[in-house]
Amino acid sequence: MTNILLILFLLIVFFVILFLLFFYSKRNKRLAKKTTISPTYVPFLKEQEFNPDISTDNWDLHKFRLEKFRRSQYKGLTFFVSSEKRIYYFSDEGDKVYC
Repeated sequence: MTNILLILFLLIVFFVILFLLFFYSKRNKRLAKKTTISPTYVPFLKEQEFNPDISTDNWDLHKFRLEKFRRSQYKGLTFFVSSEKRIYYFSDEGDKVYC
């Protein structure tokens, strides 16, 4: 009788552990799917070269776009070239600030 109880107890423990492992693995898979981080979009140099509205940190590319398009975004600020070949940008108040 004690052998049957011992075997029954071990089987119950085994199934409980198996049950917990199954749900633990399912939970981890769900969490892994939720935390997938997509990489930020970085435009190629050619795309930046032909689009002056994409912000750049490359000074040479910025100068090239100013010559070609008469406007360029550099570090989030849009610069323009006037008819007198002077470079300016607009301040927060809307005033032209010449460089």
